[in-house]
Amino acid sequence: MQVAVPIPTPASGARFLEMVFPEQSNHYGTLFGGTALALMGKAAFVAASRHARAPVVMAATHDIDFHLPVQVGQVVEIDARVVRSGRSSMSVEVEVTAETLVTGERRLAMRGRFEMVAVDTAGRPVAIPQLLPEPSEP
Repeated sequence: MQVAVPIPTPASGARFLEMVFPEQSNHYGTLFGGTALALMGKAAFVAASRHARAPVVMAATHDIDFHLPVQVGQVVEIDARVVRSGRSSMSVEVEVTAETLVTGERRLAMRGRFEMVAVDTAGRPVAIPQLLPEPSEP
């Protein structure tokens, strides 16, 4: 049996960049909500997998807020971080920032929380490391 060693907070995260192309848009020319959720879910999956070092599944989503539309041609930066760890579950916060490349303007576009669970090959929950808080600045 493997002993779960506490993991520092920065090691429990993931960051992605994605260019928004027309095939990812809706009829308004903005990022389709389902595509946005898929990108957020992927980032949550990677952050949780890094933390657990085990297979993970999504158990729930909470408080998914779409603050502003993301236009075709903008870049989205998806930042995910584990903010809570239990015995086998984790809460992952995901933020999506939209950037207009030609101006450099950046704005928060979406934010949400994903509950992820580490599982074994039979799909049963397995123990994960506890999350160590980030060290405070001196």
